[in-house]
Amino acid sequence: MKLRDYVRLGWDQLKRRVVVTLLCAMGIAIGSASIIVALSFGESINQFSKQQMYEFLKSDEISVRAGSGPESQASGDPNAAKPYELTKSKIDIMRNFPHIKALSTYRTLNSFNLKLDTKEGNLYEIYATELDTLGDFGVELQQGGPSELENTIILSYGATMGLRDELASRQPVSYQNEQEAREAWRIQRTITLPMYQKMVTLVPQRFGEYGSDGTGIPVRVVGILKKPEGLSDEMISNQKIAYVSPALGKRLYDAQLETNGGKPRPGRDGEASANAEFDMIKLKLTDSSHVKEVEGLLQKLKVSVETNLHREEQIQSQLTIVRIIFGGAGLFILFVASISIVVAMTMSTYQRRRQIGIMKVLGANLGQIRNMFMVESALLGLLGGLVGILTSYWVIWAINIVIMKFAGNSGPSSDEVLFISPWILPLGLFFAIMTGVLSGIYPAVKASRTDALTAIKRD
Repeated sequence: MKLRDYVRLGWDQLKRRVVVTLLCAMGIAIGSASIIVALSFGESINQFSKQQMYEFLKSDEISVRAGSGPESQASGDPNAAKPYELTKSKIDIMRNFPHIKALSTYRTLNSFNLKLDTKEGNLYEIYATELDTLGDFGVELQQGGPSELENTIILSYGATMGLRDELASRQPVSYQNEQEAREAWRIQRTITLPMYQKMVTLVPQRFGEYGSDGTGIPVRVVGILKKPEGLSDEMISNQKIAYVSPALGKRLYDAQLETNGGKPRPGRDGEASANAEFDMIKLKLTDSSHVKEVEGLLQKLKVSVETNLHREEQIQSQLTIVRIIFGGAGLFILFVASISIVVAMTMSTYQRRRQIGIMKVLGANLGQIRNMFMVESALLGLLGGLVGILTSYWVIWAINIVIMKFAGNSGPSSDEVLFISPWILPLGLFFAIMTGVLSGIYPAVKASRTDALTAIKRD
């Protein structure tokens, strides 16, 4: 007998036992759909987590700072050896490293006042960097963009919120209770001012007992960063940062020194900034998989390297466990479905004893009898797998609707939260067919061992 003969006989038997076929196919379909949905859950979570890691953890970025000499590390005395500073020659070497997508130098400045006409606010951090590289590091702008002019600044969305009006603050305001005062203060913090293309003044704050009132440096706002998604206005109002060019950053640092009697601000922008044009370098890699390789090259330059690779590895290990759990649940459902196939096919052997006996009398051997039942079971698995694929699409579609409905504006921007990767479909179909084949082994062997004469006499 040829394969098409086995298929025709198996299909005829499935059509004769419609109810049993539908019940068994339904069990396989549920199991197959569970496998597909489970793998889709894992794949979607993995993809979503990678997007979040690239957006928030920046796992494909490396921060480089000045390193420390082995003498100071061994003795424990920070004054024993000066830090291995970042130099332009080291930067040139870094630019030639493999897998480098972008490189940018950073100088961090703190504690500046931001003045616009009669209004005043704060900038917690100002980053002096190459403004044309912001896009390479995932910084998105809502308005404007980098300018070649020196006296320009790009503000975060939070820096445009909560500016105080000096004239209004001089007028006494009475509140009925403390709660009303807190509410008024909260509302004032979240008020946004249009500052794009406006001239503002940056004034360094005093942080010591030396110095006089800071001298303001007028700059033009040429860009506003995109408003962060998924955060409340109160949280956004605390993100008061700005980006300026390295040349303007040098002027701001000198103005801060003058304001504070020639003493640098203690902390990260202190002595390191006084001795160098930058205190940090950021590297953007083509993929996070190259972080370890580039990190090894950087360590040869005697610099301090910071990455989020360990966090990505922790999250990936946790996601692997989630995918195993989802896949195990689907396999268990398929196992339960296989029991129903074993029962149905075993009952079929008792119902078809006469047919089996006649086939043996006509010359059918044991292998042909077994193949007939095995092909019938495989067809049952194929039918259930196809229905399972269709069911899995319905389930994913319904879950996406529910997620988008309850997530609202705070959810993902894409209309498709969960998705089914192309490689999952043949895998789900394979499990369904294998379930049918494996479930049909015992009934097939039992059917092949049926005594022909006994079966004909009984029936």
